[in-house]
Amino acid sequence: MEAKELDKAICEAASDKKARDIVSMDMRELTPTCDYFVVCSANTATQVRAIADNIEEKLAEQGESFLHKEGYREGEWILMDYGDVVAHIFRQEAREYYALEHLWADAKLTPYED
Repeated sequence: MEAKELDKAICEAASDKKARDIVSMDMRELTPTCDYFVVCSANTATQVRAIADNIEEKLAEQGESFLHKEGYREGEWILMDYGDVVAHIFRQEAREYYALEHLWADAKLTPYED
């Protein structure tokens, strides 16, 4: 799957579980490690895990599996590395604290609209 297709599939899977404020960050000019970040948030750790589970399940159905996942047990910030695309699923408070959109302010942001 191409990076842009993977980005869209992650956004859709997050949206299916009512993730809030889903944005795609174009990282191609900023880092050699990936092409896109998908950033989204949820109200509770349970919802953060449900979003991560749905992303994993929906992408697995399309033959894609993550290379690395961390933060699942705590449910505050789950990172799922799919190679060209890295998904960041935050509890709202953690998203505000880490502020990836501000840290990587040079990245072009595209809000996801279903």
